[in-house]
Amino acid sequence: MRRSFFLNIMIAGYFALNSSLSFAESILAPKQVHSPKMLIIPSPPLIRAKAYILIDTYSGKIIAEKHSDKRLPPASLTKMMTLYVASNALKNEQIHLDDKVHISKKAWKMTGSKMFIKEGQNIAISDLLQGIIVDSGNDACVAMAEYLGGSEAKFATLMNQQAQLIGMSHSHFTDSTGLPDKNHFTTAKDLALLGVRLIHDFPQYYHWYGQKWFTFNQIKQPNRNRLLWRDESVDGIKTGHTDEAGFCLVSSAKRHNMRLLAVVMGSPSEAVRAEDSSRLLNYGFRFYETHKLYSANQTITKLPVYYGQSNELASGLLQNAYITIPTGQYNHLTVVTETIDILKAPIRKHQKIGYLVIRLDDQVLDKKPLYALNELAKGGYLSQIKDMMKIKVHHWIS
Repeated sequence: MRRSFFLNIMIAGYFALNSSLSFAESILAPKQVHSPKMLIIPSPPLIRAKAYILIDTYSGKIIAEKHSDKRLPPASLTKMMTLYVASNALKNEQIHLDDKVHISKKAWKMTGSKMFIKEGQNIAISDLLQGIIVDSGNDACVAMAEYLGGSEAKFATLMNQQAQLIGMSHSHFTDSTGLPDKNHFTTAKDLALLGVRLIHDFPQYYHWYGQKWFTFNQIKQPNRNRLLWRDESVDGIKTGHTDEAGFCLVSSAKRHNMRLLAVVMGSPSEAVRAEDSSRLLNYGFRFYETHKLYSANQTITKLPVYYGQSNELASGLLQNAYITIPTGQYNHLTVVTETIDILKAPIRKHQKIGYLVIRLDDQVLDKKPLYALNELAKGGYLSQIKDMMKIKVHHWIS
């Protein structure tokens, strides 16, 4: 009688465990689609730039690109990194918007595009930032570089250190403005990464990138980004031009719940860089859509656990999960959780325990690490014995 009782427990334990050993739970299943159609997406538009890239800023999906890893001179797109270093210093309270910067003779004498600051003036950082963003002021860049780094050369070191920290592995800067230098280069892909970081890391300053005009010293200057006047969804980011670099533009636009960022480098004219950027953005918004699937620290599913005080564990992601897919294909998405192995307590909070696999029909679009959202300590002696028996039975029978 007792032997039969334990045998029943062991058999029941086997079936309970066997269902969780290769745990794969469908979290998001597609709605019933009766007649799948061949999806045809046209090729990206013909772009006349030397290099370009179009990405979704939430999901990181590259929608279109050409020569995006090719090293090219960035001209005034360099100032995006100058602005990133300055914004990071503001965020960390190393400097403040109302700090006054004393203008040196070197800053005042800078040629090219200018904010028209004067030697000896004391200018607020908030004004210098707008002078860099809207006016593309070389004088404002040098003033900022000297204030933060002590000299422009030392500031360039800060720029390169920051570039490496955020993953711009194919970039090198020698100054704050983008004047031609054989050792001063970047790529369209690196600039896209930088643009995304400017938007996401410093949202409190991003409104300046969509500013059409800035007046300083009674001189009113327009933003050179033509798309700000043509497309109300466009709100940034930066233009650039030298004879060596050609005409460059990093532009970003938000429509509904989707934000795209386009980089064009080496366009033949100011008009072409604006037209090509507009074509890229319209292409992305027309043929793709972005969805937020899960929030950071949201419980996606509860997974079975052994030897713990509880027999299940809340799992989720540590960052928001977005996916960019062809327009109209959301009902074809499936999301499945997969555990790495049998989950055994103790388990640490934010311990990696599996994967979230996102598919569009039969194609795997993304595979994100799945984490424990809470700590789970070992259970009592009797519950551990029970779970141990389940595991042993599984090994015996399988």
